[in-house]
Amino acid sequence: MLEEVERWLKHRSWSADDRPLDRLLDAKRGAATTLSVVLPALNEEATVGEIAATIRRELMSEAAPLVDELVVLDSGSTDRTAEVAAAAGATVVPRDSLLPRLPALPGKGEVLWRSLLATRGDIICFIDADLREFDPRFVSGIVGPLLTDPALQLVKGMYDRPLGDVAGQGGRVTELVARPLLNLHWPQLAGFVQPLGGEYAARRTLLERLPFPVGYGVELGLLVDALHTVGLDALGQVDIGVRKHRHQDGLALGRMAAAIYRTAQLRLARGHLVRPRLTQFDRGETGFEPRTTDVDTEERPPMIEIPEYAERRAA
Repeated sequence: MLEEVERWLKHRSWSADDRPLDRLLDAKRGAATTLSVVLPALNEEATVGEIAATIRRELMSEAAPLVDELVVLDSGSTDRTAEVAAAAGATVVPRDSLLPRLPALPGKGEVLWRSLLATRGDIICFIDADLREFDPRFVSGIVGPLLTDPALQLVKGMYDRPLGDVAGQGGRVTELVARPLLNLHWPQLAGFVQPLGGEYAARRTLLERLPFPVGYGVELGLLVDALHTVGLDALGQVDIGVRKHRHQDGLALGRMAAAIYRTAQLRLARGHLVRPRLTQFDRGETGFEPRTTDVDTEERPPMIEIPEYAERRAA
């Protein structure tokens, strides 16, 4: 590990317990900072309501007004996600209602990119909508360093990820794909425990300057681009305990891994590249049958370049 990273680990890694809520509230008031929480959601009726209700109760009350805006960005759910989220007190925004002149592309990164148009906070905190046993420290812990240190620009959550009842076995794509890529090509980022984690916060002034991969590569892309934009010392991570969520099957993980590899490849070799495809196999009636899908390669430009966004910011 680079000496720079060893120093970074000592000075830019914290526990959620390091900053009590009353300290965060004082810092927020003192800096007149606003905070938006965004939950990207696609068919998450089983979990989105509990997450939204917990944030409303614990972090948006008169006694603890840490969060100013709670938005569930619905990516075309066909279940009761929108209804459940609204009943829990979240503002539900359909993905396709934002920037309608630009047809939406499928993928989590597309939703996160469009969320900049649906929110007004100076700090934006992203929380995945499939979390179980949600703890409000997932928000307060992650945003804490941004509220108390103006030099920080992006903070990621770090946590244990059990696979079922087995501790520490989640994050398979992280260990098999993302971590080797980062250590080999961006060794300054080798200290991030959960580089692909969906729980992180950043200043709007940074996010609006970054391109967003539309699919699974968004977390790696934002982390790498943030490093090049603001430097390692402007990045941090916070231990928020244990993260429990729905795990995907092996084929879905393969598609995720291909998209993440492609996101890295684009950043290593900008230029003309063949659009990649991924072939996987399912067992059918007559044996193994190939199934080929496109790998996410589309990226949205920095939001600051979108006229509608610039007009909204100026209003």
